[in-house]
This record gives sequence, structure tokens and C-alpha cells, in this order.
Amino acid sequence: MEDLRSQIDVARVQVHTDAYPMSIGELANLYEDGELDIHPEFQRVYRWSEEQKSKLIESILLGIPLPSIFVAQRDDGIWDVVDGLQRLSTIFSFLGKLKGEDGAVLPPLQLKKTRYLPALEGKKWSDEEDLDNEIHVEIKRIFKREKVDIKIIKKESEGDTKFELFQRLNTGGSKLSDQEVRNCMLLMINSEAFSWLQSISQLDDFKATIPISEKQQEECYGEELALRFFVHRYSSPETRGDHVDVGPYLDEQLNNMFKKESDFDYDLEADIFKKTFAIFNKSLGEDSFKKFNHAKDKREGAVSLPVYEALTKGVSSALENGQNEEYIISKVNEKSKKLTAEEEFVNTLTRRVRPLDRMVKMNQLGVEVFNEG
Repeated sequence: MEDLRSQIDVARVQVHTDAYPMSIGELANLYEDGELDIHPEFQRVYRWSEEQKSKLIESILLGIPLPSIFVAQRDDGIWDVVDGLQRLSTIFSFLGKLKGEDGAVLPPLQLKKTRYLPALEGKKWSDEEDLDNEIHVEIKRIFKREKVDIKIIKKESEGDTKFELFQRLNTGGSKLSDQEVRNCMLLMINSEAFSWLQSISQLDDFKATIPISEKQQEECYGEELALRFFVHRYSSPETRGDHVDVGPYLDEQLNNMFKKESDFDYDLEADIFKKTFAIFNKSLGEDSFKKFNHAKDKREGAVSLPVYEALTKGVSSALENGQNEEYIISKVNEKSKKLTAEEEFVNTLTRRVRPLDRMVKMNQLGVEVFNEG
């Protein structure tokens, strides 16, 4: 028990926090003055519907308390929003103050009718050309005076507290997919790395080999597959030992690889990524990562994550080991069939091995298969 108590004491002093309520008007002023950063890039994963936005505005007008907004204080004193992006974006959009990535103010939110306030339909904060649609000055005053509880992670907090808190607050019950949360984390860690990963995931050869659904595209599954490619290449037994599930492992590896002080070689990794998926596109195209059905003698189904884990690791390792690209292209079809016939491959899938252990095994099998003559 003393060990637990001492660990709690040590961990608690690493996080310095403060909290106090602020009015919506005060928050809007901070945002306009550049003292509150909601990261306009996050709007790429900001997916609330007009109905959801209108419901939030209704809740504020009805005096229903909102969940706390979490911010992290940077060294320059500016507050980074850690949790509450969608709420604040909706509020600032309603006020006609929300800015896009280019710094230009976006069109204001026009409300939908809501359950308790159906008269909100069509209303805007201000519209001089259509006064019937303008929110009454008294209602505006009520709205701007409503309070929001702000939790502040002070700059004295140690390590990656901001990123850890963001991950914890935005998983479990969140409407963002795991990869969307990682995208937001990456934007906070290293915006240049975020843009790099986005660019990589849009390469034609890569997209051609991973036919995914529209829903998967919306949830950034393509970017997750691109991230997994690099995680496989930078696999860390030490980091893996700290985790049971794949998700938290990917989160930590993302931070380790792409933090600004990392020695990640972007040019080298981009080159290997491009060559790897060019090989797959030339050899198997959209069938590259479908499981081979030996009974039917054909590849079928959707992208198989275990096949992807094995083959991408195998080909990228073969490239690094100096194997000729044309030779690898000539062998991909044969090697992918051989992989899915391997007893270890079949056993790993049928025995319900943990996804993290499966990933390690698939990486090993991929390297072994492509190292064989």
C-alpha cells in the first residue's frame, strides 16, 4: 500500500491544474485575441451535424450546464484546447467568429429547430439583411453570460501530460474514431508530421491497394493503415511491454516517432513507403491485402489487417536489405499465397491471439517469408 501511495504522490505532483468558470463572452474574447487556440486544423475531424450543433446552443439557452472544457497552458501563455473542441467550435460558429485554417472567418451557424425551442429554426446570431432571423439582443446577452467550467493544465506540468490527457478524454464514448483522436494528438505534438502523414496516406499507389469503405475513409482508416506501416518498422519491444491492447501502443508509438526531438527520418521513410506500395500496386493492385482462399484459389474479402501487417513489413524489410524491386514484384503473388498457408499464420488467427501479439507475429512471418529464396 505504501508503494501505491508513493506512486500516486509522485504522479500527482507531475500535473499542475487550476479551474474556474468563465462566461461564453470571455471565452469568445480570448479566442478573438489569439489567446485560446482550438487548432483550426482539427476541423478536418470536426463532424458534428447541424442538429447536434443546434442542440448544444439550445442547451446553453436553457441553462443546462456543459461538461468542463480542458485546456493546456503553453509556455507562451496561450491555452491549447485539449477537450471541448466541438463544443467551442459550435459556440464560436454560432457567434460568427469561427475561423478556418486560412484565418478567414467562416459562415455563421444557422440553427435548426430543436425539441424545446422549435423557434430557433433558421435563426442566426446576426444577419442585418434578414432581421427576422437575427437572435434578439436580450437572448444574446443571456447566451454570452452563461458560464463554462474551465480546467487548466498549467505549463509546469511535466512530460506529455497534455497529450496523455487528450487521449484519455477523447476515447471511450467519443464520437471520434481512434485514428481521428490520434490525428488531433499528432497536430498538438508536431503539425509538420501531421501534414506529412496526411500527404503519405493520399499517395495513389497506397490508396489503390487499400480499397476501404466510405465510412472507413471518414474515420481515417487509411491514415491508420499508413501509421501502422511505420509503427511496424519502428516496433519497440520495450513500449509493447507496457501495453495489453494495440490502440494504446499505437498512441505511444505515434508520440515516440513523431515528437519534434525524434530522429525519425522522414525522407527515408517516405521513400520506402512509396516503393513498398508501388510494388504492391504493380503486382496485385486492390487485391494486395485480401486473404488468399486456397480452397477457391483466389483472393477475396476486404483488406485483411493480418495480411497487411505481414506483407508490408516483409516487403519494406526486403527493400531495406537491398533486394531488387523488380524481383520483389515478381515474388509478391507467390509469397502472399505462401504466407496464408503457413501453419503459424493460420494458428495465430484461429487461436484468437491478442491483436498486439498477433501484430508482432505477423511482422515476423512477413520478414521470414520474404527472406526465403
